[in-house]
Amino acid sequence: MDLAVHMQAVRKTYGSGPGAVTALADLTAEFPVGSFTAVMGPSGSGKSTLLQCAAGLDRPDSGQVLLTGVDLATLDEHRLTVLRRDRIGFVFQAFNLISALTAAQNVRLPLLLGGRRPSDEEVGWALAAVGLAERAGHRPSELSGGQQQRVAIARALITKPAVMFADEPTGALDTRSGRDVLDLLRTVVDQHGRTVIMVTHDPVAASYADSVVFLTDGRMIDMMERPTADQVAARMTHLERR
Repeated sequence: MDLAVHMQAVRKTYGSGPGAVTALADLTAEFPVGSFTAVMGPSGSGKSTLLQCAAGLDRPDSGQVLLTGVDLATLDEHRLTVLRRDRIGFVFQAFNLISALTAAQNVRLPLLLGGRRPSDEEVGWALAAVGLAERAGHRPSELSGGQQQRVAIARALITKPAVMFADEPTGALDTRSGRDVLDLLRTVVDQHGRTVIMVTHDPVAASYADSVVFLTDGRMIDMMERPTADQVAARMTHLERR
């Protein structure tokens, strides 16, 4: 099985002394190429830290993180920045679009910052992939929340990343817009062959994934394949009562 991300005995602690908080406690997790994984757990379980360490946004204290076979610990900050730019896409709860730029200009931005001038065809492909080809000239204020999040996904897609990390991507959206975004993330996996790792608190969002990883106190304590929203909700209720 080819792995997009492999985390081996990863430990991350914030602070020192009696007030130290262990966010990840020797966590081991595997995320196969072309899969959609939801990461869930009670507040403070380490979900966001897992995402940050897996994406190279934060360095663990110990353990190993391999992203597309590259050991992140062997990279200096410049090479790590290049790897994130070339192989990783990010989608957050906040859309992080630049209000003065059109949808097309926002989508172009990652390649421009990387020293590439994307063609109109590349930008058009990314916007068409999220169903917004006809909104290329619209600014964020002229788009709904769901459309803005789709522009953010197009911005992540244009680099053709191996892995897309999504942190509560539907958290700021109404139910219908949220489901449109989740359908789109599902398409990113099924039609574009990307790997999606999504942190969420929403059992319905998790049900769109191939599998769900459950964390408690920085440890992976359970995994569920082909989840349903009801199954996930029941498991989360159990975890939060522990």
